[in-house]
Amino acid sequence: MINEILENPEYRCGYIAIVGRPNVGKSTLMNALIGAKVSITSRKAQTTRHRITGIQTKDQTQYVYVDTPGFQTRHSNPLNRTLNRTVTNTLMASDVILFIIEAGTFGQADQQVIDLLPKNVPCILVINKSDRVKDKAILMPFAQKVMSLFPFAAVVPVSATLKFQLDNLERETRKYLPLNPPIFGEDDITDRSEKFLATEIVREKLFRFVGDELPYTSTVLIEKFEQEGNLRRVFVAILVDRDGHKSMVIGNKGARLKDISTQSRQDMEKLFGGPVYLEIWVKVKSGWADNEAGLRAYGYE
Repeated sequence: MINEILENPEYRCGYIAIVGRPNVGKSTLMNALIGAKVSITSRKAQTTRHRITGIQTKDQTQYVYVDTPGFQTRHSNPLNRTLNRTVTNTLMASDVILFIIEAGTFGQADQQVIDLLPKNVPCILVINKSDRVKDKAILMPFAQKVMSLFPFAAVVPVSATLKFQLDNLERETRKYLPLNPPIFGEDDITDRSEKFLATEIVREKLFRFVGDELPYTSTVLIEKFEQEGNLRRVFVAILVDRDGHKSMVIGNKGARLKDISTQSRQDMEKLFGGPVYLEIWVKVKSGWADNEAGLRAYGYE
């Protein structure tokens, strides 16, 4: 089977960057495209902080999607500068770019991402959340307006949550992928480790349960990840800036932390395909995101 793929002159494989401002549905789109949840989602802006790779292999094609942090234009601090650098580096190393916007909405933050797009890489305009637009007649002029701002290779309206038009998006993307043998195994869905994915799952639940109450600089650290047969033992620290933030995460009589732990464990068991023993502590660690050395120490590129 592998030899057949390697000898097939029509096989296509390449890296596809998924970019856009925060909260346009980049992570939801990638998860829908690959059919598995490898990139976390929440309503809190800038949930994605790392470059996440999702792999889909089908129909003589291997799509290597790269989900990126939403490009941050409002605040300039070491964390946001690091995340923005991840976006720009990913753009330069991609074979195709999917630029995601929200149907009917285009603002200065979207324009600032367009300004980053390299003109020598095929870029597809993806209009997400198109199902939410009641008057479909406005989609065409809206798309034409955005298309006039950059030489996009194609435009595809989609709904990531409903998986609407994703097959069309795949066909358009495939046209621009280079003729290459696959980079990853046929059954791979990401190049990230289980330890990394466990970190992301806990961080997603943290943002979902605490939401806007918790400062953006809170993060999650795996202190120990062990596997005994099919059982995984995961020990996690949630890092916050102040004692008051610690109380927010723990909640009344520990109820909020229990909810975070329960849903995190359930998601890990589903993704890893086996039982998970999970313990989570909340620790105060002030200033970890105030400089690039601290960011590197906690795994930020």
